[in-house]
Amino acid sequence: MSQVRPFPVDTRLTGIALAYQNKNLIAESVLPRVQVGSTSFKWLFFPTAERMTIPNTLVGRKGRPNEVEFSAIEQAGLVYDYGLDDVIPNDDVATAPAGFDPMGVATQGLTDLIALDREVRVARLVFNPDTYSAGNKVQNTAGDYWDEDTSNPQIQIMDILETPLVRPNVAVFSQRVYDRLRIHPKIVAAVFGNGGNAATGGVVSRQQLAALFELDRIEVGGSYVNTAKPGQAATIVRTWSNDAAFLHVNPLANTRSPQMTFGYTAQWGSRVAGQMAEPQTGLRGSIRVRVGETVNEIIAAPDAGYFVEDAITP
Repeated sequence: MSQVRPFPVDTRLTGIALAYQNKNLIAESVLPRVQVGSTSFKWLFFPTAERMTIPNTLVGRKGRPNEVEFSAIEQAGLVYDYGLDDVIPNDDVATAPAGFDPMGVATQGLTDLIALDREVRVARLVFNPDTYSAGNKVQNTAGDYWDEDTSNPQIQIMDILETPLVRPNVAVFSQRVYDRLRIHPKIVAAVFGNGGNAATGGVVSRQQLAALFELDRIEVGGSYVNTAKPGQAATIVRTWSNDAAFLHVNPLANTRSPQMTFGYTAQWGSRVAGQMAEPQTGLRGSIRVRVGETVNEIIAAPDAGYFVEDAITP
């Protein structure tokens, strides 16, 4: 007997929700998703010291090698449901122009808002000094800001990359920080060798900036969000602030892996979408479209990242 569920998942709408991507969002790359087997799960935290302490490896002719044991601290984790609904009157469906799919459009809109909400959560987590270890963060002041020609972001970033226990391979910038950094005279000079003369000009590409600091990639957050409450005048702000983060992101790491990575997103199942009848709304009833996912963003190794607060002038 087939199981009757109160929320029928629609494969077509789920396909739309899975395929739709907002190119301005970077949360998927900053804290990549890893699958978990249930809504409650265990994840492993591996103490840093034992991975850096070298035991005596010398073995005598008839001796036995020293034994080591790798311990792990098991942490309890939970994933949470995030979802939104849109109610579409049947009248709107019946009068929709040819080729226009009200449910598909609603699914795209809901998916975009859910993804933007996740982007905000990740930005608040990654661009938060409390996320990082005490020695792995700095707040720039006048003279150090990357939008000042007299500062030296090249030296600062090179020092930063040598600070964490594992070298960061991903830089995370807001659009404003990235735009200022790629025209800084010292960065332009380092790439093009023009002496850093501001009058000479020059704009460093993302690939050139990554190559300069030997990073795998640079993630630039360019999205905006309205922080005003519903019904109030819109207050549009950037999702990612004037900060910067340098992270070690290991794509092979997961909740049970000993491989160090700054963080990831635990995900149970996949994003789902569907529709159900809403007979009490509208004279001729309506259709409720729902999109959602079950996830939780986790910082697994704060020592594997470095945070620069106020990378440019606040």
